[in-house]
Amino acid sequence: MHHTLYDGRRVAFRFTPGIGPCLVFLPGYMSDMSGSKATALFAEAQEQGRACLLLDYSGCGQSDGDFADGMLSHWRDEVLALVASYVSGPVLLIGSSMGGWLMLLVAERLKHRLAGIIGIAPAPDFTRWGYTEEQRAALARGETIFEPNPYGPEPTPTHAKFFADAECHVRLENCIDHACPVRLIHGKADADVPWDISLRLKAALGSADVQVTLVEDGDHRLSRPGDIALLKAIVAEFYI
Repeated sequence: MHHTLYDGRRVAFRFTPGIGPCLVFLPGYMSDMSGSKATALFAEAQEQGRACLLLDYSGCGQSDGDFADGMLSHWRDEVLALVASYVSGPVLLIGSSMGGWLMLLVAERLKHRLAGIIGIAPAPDFTRWGYTEEQRAALARGETIFEPNPYGPEPTPTHAKFFADAECHVRLENCIDHACPVRLIHGKADADVPWDISLRLKAALGSADVQVTLVEDGDHRLSRPGDIALLKAIVAEFYI
C-alpha cells in the first residue's frame, strides 16, 4: 500500500490492526521494511492480534523519491503522517540504527501517545561522531561522500542535504525529555555504532525507566535468531 502526503510524496507501508499499543518500526539508513527484524515483528503482531505499522522512507524500498533528497525531517513527517492516518491509541516506537535517531524526533511529536520506545543499536547524532573532520568539511561544502558498504557491493553515500538537515536534529548534547519507558539493545561487537552510544543516550534521556541490554557478541544488525528472540521478549513486556 502507498500513502500520499500533502506534497505528493507516495510512501509505501504495511499495516495490520489489532489490540494494544501500535508497534511502529523505523528502519535504519538505506534500509526498508523488508528487513528481518521488521518482518519478524510484523508477523508476530499478526499472530498475536497486535497493531503494527511498517514503512519505507521516501527514496527507499518501494516508496517514491530519490534517496539523495532524503532527510530526517522528511522521514519524521512521513512517519507522523502515517500514524495520524492509520493508528488510533498508544504507539510503541522501535528504531533500528538511524531509526533510533529518528524515533527520538518522532517521539517529541507523539509524547502524549507513547507507550514506550525501543532502540536497536540506536545511532543518534551519527553525523557528529560517525565521520572524520575531513568528511564533515566535505559535506558542509555541499559534496557527497562515499564509504565502504559491508552489506552490499555499492558504497554507501551521504548527501549534503541529509547532513545539513541532520545537524539541526542533534540530541545527545542536551536532556531528551521523554517520560515513557525506554529499552535499548546494543551489540558489544557492533562495528558501525559504538555500544557506548546507547549509554550516552541513556544518560541524556529524562525518563526514570530506561534499561540498556548489551549483547556481548552482538553485531550491528542484531538479526540472528537469538537477537530477534530477545527483541520479541522486550516488545512483549509492553503487552502484559
